[in-house]
Amino acid sequence: MADRRTAGTDVPAVQLTSISKSFGAIVACDRVDLTLHRGRIHGILGENGAGKSTLMKVLIGLVLPDRGTIDVDGERCQIRDPQDAAGRGIGMVHQHFSLVEPLTVWENVMLGDTGPFDATAARRRVAEISERYGLGVDPGAKVGDLSAGVRQRVEIIKCLRRDPSILIFDEPTSVLTPGESERLFDVLRLAVREENRAVALVSHKLDEILHATDEVTIMRAGAVVKRMETADADAPLLARAMVGREVSLRSEASALGLIETVAESAADGEDSHHGEPEGVEDDSGTRVPALRLRDVVARGLDGRVSLDGLSIDVFDSQIVGVAGVEGNGQTALTDLLSSLLSAEAGVVEVDGVEVQPGRPGAMAGAGVAVIPEDRHASGCVLDMTVAENLFLVDIERISNRGIYDPAVMRRDAARLIEDFEIQTAGPDAPFWSLSGGNQQRVVLARELSYSPKVLVAAQPTRGLDVGAIEWMTDRLREVADSGVGVLLISSELEEILQLSDRVAVLFRGRIIGEMDRADVDLEELGLLLGGAGAADAAQEAGVSA
Repeated sequence: MADRRTAGTDVPAVQLTSISKSFGAIVACDRVDLTLHRGRIHGILGENGAGKSTLMKVLIGLVLPDRGTIDVDGERCQIRDPQDAAGRGIGMVHQHFSLVEPLTVWENVMLGDTGPFDATAARRRVAEISERYGLGVDPGAKVGDLSAGVRQRVEIIKCLRRDPSILIFDEPTSVLTPGESERLFDVLRLAVREENRAVALVSHKLDEILHATDEVTIMRAGAVVKRMETADADAPLLARAMVGREVSLRSEASALGLIETVAESAADGEDSHHGEPEGVEDDSGTRVPALRLRDVVARGLDGRVSLDGLSIDVFDSQIVGVAGVEGNGQTALTDLLSSLLSAEAGVVEVDGVEVQPGRPGAMAGAGVAVIPEDRHASGCVLDMTVAENLFLVDIERISNRGIYDPAVMRRDAARLIEDFEIQTAGPDAPFWSLSGGNQQRVVLARELSYSPKVLVAAQPTRGLDVGAIEWMTDRLREVADSGVGVLLISSELEEILQLSDRVAVLFRGRIIGEMDRADVDLEELGLLLGGAGAADAAQEAGVSA
């Protein structure tokens, strides 16, 4: 049999025809056609929920289609599971890691193999792949000690070790710094150019698609709405196809993943209009931050140090963005400010008054409101009504002489539903019936109804569509303009740059650099996100990096 990588150059590597898949009443893919050619990177663009990942799971065998056909190198086939896919030369680098932290890199790469193997040869093979593709991974390193960016490279090595001729990358840059993303695309180009592989790059970021792909398929609501050569595309055209309406790139650049546009806006001073902080003053007349953390040390639920001497100030009427690759302490910082985590050392102050964050309700009582990073895990209860979720944390507000009053709850809930433009059948509608964007509005409405001094917004637009993202970012600006200090914790660099007055970089539980929004340099920021400057920050904090 001829080598699939060289045989029949006119025959597509993959031909998906009329693929349809539903999950109950939800149509994830609706008669989708997709063709992948060898020697080309094919971008698959769409908002969250457009059907991109479902389509790729069909190709890799994780999801069985309801109807449609799959041809690999001209041969009709059924792909029932990932082993079927691997046997046909298809490999996938998933968005979420599947690594075992206590094991080394080479052990993770070999995990799942059966029969005897040579450990020395396995380590050598991992080193060869790492060197061949410029991934820079130590085969003997323990995965638990690696940054998120390096773990992504380990996932790529796991995939490349099986020598797939068809590669799928699902949102591969969500945990990478800009520099790491650029190196990843260099790897993809190398694999395509020199080894005649076919690559599918799944993304919701326009910059990524424009810079890394040869052709693009745009999906919306489970269907293909446009196909074209990337050379014939530009950002406005792709944005229009992706969201189904005219789009202002300047105002919605962060939601569309247009980091260069966001950086230009920041340099021009656009959208930076929050008033000069007034706030509380101490006895010497010095302005006191709405929120201050000094040398805070905290351990996560696994017992590891998650915050390692973290210091940051947030003044009223100001948005401070905490940028960082996921896994560097963002969750611990949110949990600390939600009274879910205690501080082993350091000081937390709200308006100059020290607060003990580990005491239940202490942070909320001091005036700190929190939009949690996972609204389903800690922000709401899906089986409760909209009204019940709006008053979940303070039942006394809807009580009459200590007795819960449903009429008061519905009345006050109706007011919040109107004020925050929540699209719902009414206060008694089940929370699960709302879209992601409207669920997030419920969480924001509840937190702001207590007139907080500080709002902590953790990943506030995760999983939202472009319209919902635009609404949320506008509201966060309004909150800051009203005098509230906002701490924005996000893995989306575009979002940080578009909203923040000041940017702080979080690396391994410590702030290692800060800069005003107008002074942000993307190259310098990328270096900080990768840990450059961590040693200096550690020295200042009096600890080892």
